[in-house]
Amino acid sequence: MSKLLGFAGNDDFCPGGSIYTNPKEPSLFLSRGNHADVFFTPRKRSRISGPFVFSEEGFEQKKPVSIDVLPDECLFEIFKRLPGGEERSACACVSKRWLTLLSNIHRDEFCSNTTNLLLNPQDEVTGNKDQEVESCGYLSRSLEGKKATDVRLAAIAVGTASRGGLGKLTIRGSNSGRGVTNLGLRAISHGCPSLRVLSLWNVSSIGDEGLCEIANRCHMLEKLDLSQCPAISDKGLVAIAKKCPNLTDLSLESCSNIGNEGLQAIGQCCPNLKSISIKNCPLVGDQGIASLLSSVSYVLTKVKLQALAITDVSLAVIGHYGKAITDLVLTSIPNVTERGFWVMGNGHGLQKLKSFTVTSCQGVTDTGLEAVGKGCPNLKQFCLRKCLFISDSGLVSFCKAAGSLESLHLEECHRITQYGFFGALSTGAKLKAVAFVYCLGLKDLNLGLPEVSPCQSLRSLSIRNCPGFGNAGLALLGRLCPQLQHVDFSGLEGITDAGFLPLLENCEAGLVKVNLSGCVNVTDKMVSSMAKLHGWTLEMVNLEGCKMISDAGLVAITGNCPLLSDLDVSRCAITDFGIASLACADQLNLQILAMSGCPLVSDKSLPALVKMGQTLLGLNLQHCKAISSSTVDRLVEQLWRCDILS
Repeated sequence: MSKLLGFAGNDDFCPGGSIYTNPKEPSLFLSRGNHADVFFTPRKRSRISGPFVFSEEGFEQKKPVSIDVLPDECLFEIFKRLPGGEERSACACVSKRWLTLLSNIHRDEFCSNTTNLLLNPQDEVTGNKDQEVESCGYLSRSLEGKKATDVRLAAIAVGTASRGGLGKLTIRGSNSGRGVTNLGLRAISHGCPSLRVLSLWNVSSIGDEGLCEIANRCHMLEKLDLSQCPAISDKGLVAIAKKCPNLTDLSLESCSNIGNEGLQAIGQCCPNLKSISIKNCPLVGDQGIASLLSSVSYVLTKVKLQALAITDVSLAVIGHYGKAITDLVLTSIPNVTERGFWVMGNGHGLQKLKSFTVTSCQGVTDTGLEAVGKGCPNLKQFCLRKCLFISDSGLVSFCKAAGSLESLHLEECHRITQYGFFGALSTGAKLKAVAFVYCLGLKDLNLGLPEVSPCQSLRSLSIRNCPGFGNAGLALLGRLCPQLQHVDFSGLEGITDAGFLPLLENCEAGLVKVNLSGCVNVTDKMVSSMAKLHGWTLEMVNLEGCKMISDAGLVAITGNCPLLSDLDVSRCAITDFGIASLACADQLNLQILAMSGCPLVSDKSLPALVKMGQTLLGLNLQHCKAISSSTVDRLVEQLWRCDILS
């Protein structure tokens, strides 16, 4: 053939040139036409993969057939007949269109009866069990910030259906560009009828329509938490009330369009409501609170009201209808006066109240506080914050009236002095824990205090950041409270060894937890005495910021505190010798050691820290400038089960 065409092979072949040596020879094989001398550059032949349809005019390529050409109605019918959750999840991964369609199919719309007819009886029983598992609702999902989108909610609705069912959904924040809308909640309502807990925080794009979708299909809802949802109004809350009778817990915060109508519906339609929390909702007033409390008076146990425009009327209703209330919190209620607290206490309805917290309520006075004490015979915990009109006489009268009181916490009540403090201790027959925080009136008095009886029941005492409290008050505490086990005197710069030593000597039960952080005037002498007198019971010691504590104090702790598990010597004058002494103690089993800001501790302490690492679970080395990064790396490598801060 090569001889016939006039070339020998590849070597004689020239791309772009003629393949014939004789110009006349081509006419034997090809017809060039009458007027053309055509020259073709060599090129690959095109490959056609699709089928062709030939006709008289030529041929055309046939378009491939795809399921995507089907309209949504057809796909909807196909998806309804999928046999199980795994198949639905697999189809949802194909595209957003399929995911959207699947998420809009309610669980009751799946044709399970049709598929079960093709199964044998054993498979049918298994299918019923799977359906029961799907309706349990024990799964929890949380979306925050940019992750909170409608697409993710649709995926959750489809994916959790075959894995136990969604029981708790939390959405905090939203994607600014593609945030959560009513469509996302609609998908959840279709695929997650087992939803029991719904929490929406700072989601401005969800309104009544989305909440109505939840109400229409998630009838098992028990807890609803709405915070900063301005698009949700009474309409959505009314829908929840009518369709979700199992609601037990409702929390509303900064919902500007929810008012009295929604609360009235909750009270009338939710007979199992046990907890209500309302904060900064300007449309909520006395009418809504009164209607709610009067309707569920026998089941409502927890009430929290904060920053509301309610008056004495609401407190009167609480005092009369709060028959089942055990926990009551009132915060920043400016329109409530002394009369409101007096009427609430004399309503005799708070017989079961055990915990009462009042914060920033200027209507609290001595008269109202005494009435509350008399009207709450089972009150065990009382917390009073930023109430400036409570004096010593009011505090003592309250403690006398509240005969069951076990815990007393006062914070920023500046009219309380040592007369009220020691008077409360002597009159509280069952007091177990007392805390005074940042009370500027609590200071040592030069005048002699009246004789008071000891408080044998007190186990925990906390006096924090009260700058006027000093050695005189501390010494008196030792005689008044002999059974103390937990003491917290953080921030009391006025106390010294002279004031603390009498307390140590009079504590008969043995101290277990001692916090002296910020007590800059205590020394090693106090630590040594504490270790000798109470070392057999000490479990936690905090000496942060006690600059006069040195290695001598650590040596005393090492030899006398076998039960000590938590030690904080941050910003103290300890050195490598003190750390080595801790490591040499065979009976000491420290689990937490904090020594941040100790400039005299260096890399030489590495062997001691490694030895203590056998029991350490937490180690704080922050701001220890003499400890190099390489030493920290070696500690991280060797103390693999210890959480190290550096």
